[in-house]
Amino acid sequence: MAVLNKIRQRSIFLIVIIALALFAFVLSDLFQNSSAFGSNQDTIATINGTEIKRDEFMNRVENLQRQMGPGASTTQTVNRVWDQEVRRVVMEEQIEGLGLTVEREQMRNLLRNNFSEFPEFTNEVGMFDENKLNEYILNLKAIAPERAPLGNFQINYYEWVANEASIAIGAQEQTYFNLIKAGVGATVAEAKAEYESESASVDVKFVHVPYTTISDSLIKVSKSEISDYINKYKKRFEVEASRDINFVQFVETASLDDEKAVRDNVVALLDTRVEYNDVSKLNDTIVGLKATKNIEEFINANSDVKYTNSYMTKSSLPDVAQDSIFNLSVGQYYGPYKDNGMFKITKLVEEKFMPDSVKARHLLLPFIGSRAADAETTQTESQAKATADSLMNVIKGNRSKFVDLLDFSVDKVSNEKDGVLDWYAYNAMVPEFRDYTFENNKGDIGVVKTDFGYHVVEILDQKSKTRMVKVATLAQKIEPSENTIDDIFNKTSKFEMALQTKDMQEVAKENDVEVRPVNNIKELDENIPGLGSQRAIVRWAFESGTKVGDYKRFSIPGIGYAVVQVAGINKKGLMTPEAASAIVIPEIRKEKKAKMIREKISGSTVDAVAQSQNISVSTASAVNLKNPTLSGAGVEPKVVGTAFGLKEGQTSQLIDGNKGVFMIEVTKKNAAPELDNYNAILTRLNGTLSNSAQFKAYDALKEAAVIEDHRSTFY
Repeated sequence: MAVLNKIRQRSIFLIVIIALALFAFVLSDLFQNSSAFGSNQDTIATINGTEIKRDEFMNRVENLQRQMGPGASTTQTVNRVWDQEVRRVVMEEQIEGLGLTVEREQMRNLLRNNFSEFPEFTNEVGMFDENKLNEYILNLKAIAPERAPLGNFQINYYEWVANEASIAIGAQEQTYFNLIKAGVGATVAEAKAEYESESASVDVKFVHVPYTTISDSLIKVSKSEISDYINKYKKRFEVEASRDINFVQFVETASLDDEKAVRDNVVALLDTRVEYNDVSKLNDTIVGLKATKNIEEFINANSDVKYTNSYMTKSSLPDVAQDSIFNLSVGQYYGPYKDNGMFKITKLVEEKFMPDSVKARHLLLPFIGSRAADAETTQTESQAKATADSLMNVIKGNRSKFVDLLDFSVDKVSNEKDGVLDWYAYNAMVPEFRDYTFENNKGDIGVVKTDFGYHVVEILDQKSKTRMVKVATLAQKIEPSENTIDDIFNKTSKFEMALQTKDMQEVAKENDVEVRPVNNIKELDENIPGLGSQRAIVRWAFESGTKVGDYKRFSIPGIGYAVVQVAGINKKGLMTPEAASAIVIPEIRKEKKAKMIREKISGSTVDAVAQSQNISVSTASAVNLKNPTLSGAGVEPKVVGTAFGLKEGQTSQLIDGNKGVFMIEVTKKNAAPELDNYNAILTRLNGTLSNSAQFKAYDALKEAAVIEDHRSTFY
């Protein structure tokens, strides 16, 4: 009581303290995100001084996400929009600088070319109708911001305007790149040089001392040498900011007890009476899988895999139990067995001998609301059925009339083959069509209703009847229980807490788990090898407050948890000696080995060097610059290039090649035969240059652009 009284006496003081603490918490968060006080809060990027506003960018991402569907991740969509925005800004500068525009008549032609196939803009004879286009645009404007159908999409007026602008920009860009292509071309001298690099050749003899004759262990490379090499070739070693992480994964997998519980539950359903919620369809209770009369309802109520009311070949049955199931008699069952992450019991319901493939022909008559219906469909379902029955009777009376009646069918593909659907397997057609053609006999004619409409079907032929079976499979997923999930969470939490005082490798060894490293993660990366799409981990690793050694637990949907620790922070600029060592050390070793080999070689001719090194002289014939390969030595452009600079009979100095130190002697020079002209080669070179000009020009403009990218702040 005394303590409570003291608290009451100092209540105002405590309130002030709590308020100050909350205020400090908010301030620390704001200062960690420094952009909260700057323009970055509203700007997602700046490209050559042009600001890309956050709201506009996010709207474009949202629109594109809707078009791309659920299969595309947010990061993929953001990157797509980003590429579009960079291109827009970079190209607009060039287009405006040259004064390129799209005139009214040109815009009309562009719209015609882009939308000529859309049914919304075609008349009754299938031709593009500009009046319909104008009406469509006016209607979009009138109903804005509501959407209207356009092909397979829905679009509103503002999106249409943006689409028109995109088409215009595309035309302007094409004009710009056409101007560049017009100024790019090869000369006759270049064509001649290309021809000679392909056709001129040399015959040589050479000696080759491989770098592998000196063991790597004899070559020491210091950190300072690696740094010097990096600074010498800076362009090669420039990198973006990146992070290195280590993680341990804790997977929510079913325990042996969980597996046993699922297995026991499946077995119990063989005989157990099961209560159903939907008493309007079934009796209150029904016997188990062994004796149930309502097999489909029983499976659908108790199995994680729904009942499939179709016949199966032996090869379609699960591999792990194929023979056992196929050899059952009707009414018998096999299991429980483990397959595809489930425990299953399979009962053989029916068996039948049916053809393995069928050849048939049909007429397809759609009705309003069927999948094959189009704007010209006028018949109701009952009318289409009556027409189909009439056609069937005509064909039964005279089968030669079938082809004469193809005009009634809307299946244009089969109509080109007199309505014939050539040999097809059991599950190639929709169920109703399949059942009729496989379960009836050759020569039968009937009317079949499917989602597409009514079919008048004639079975032309059937191949080799084999036994097929219909099965009912009671399957339940093997999933971790609540106790197991709790155990995994507790294990993850204990591992995370242990990192407060111990190294991750040490804790992993104590817990018998694997530490997995992932290096060179970029700020806008999404996927982490071994964990999949984990943007939250990447964002955390790049937060300003995250330091080397920091760790955090992340929930991984569908998997479990990952405890992630930052192992390295690599700043933008030149690679560190440690990061570059895998690339640089082999290069420095090669330089040092070349020097050591040169020092021990004596002799100024190929034969003398071969004798001093106790190695054989090699030869190579018809070597050209286009394919600078020496037989037995591999690709050696520097060595071959040196050979082409020598006269016949002349010997080179020692050459540091890709695979070793060489000396080469030209034994014969084979000049390229003179051509009357080089037009064919000139045409080929010009084609290559023209095809690459557009991509290279844009890449150059993009590389030269000054870009401040803040996407990672928002995504």
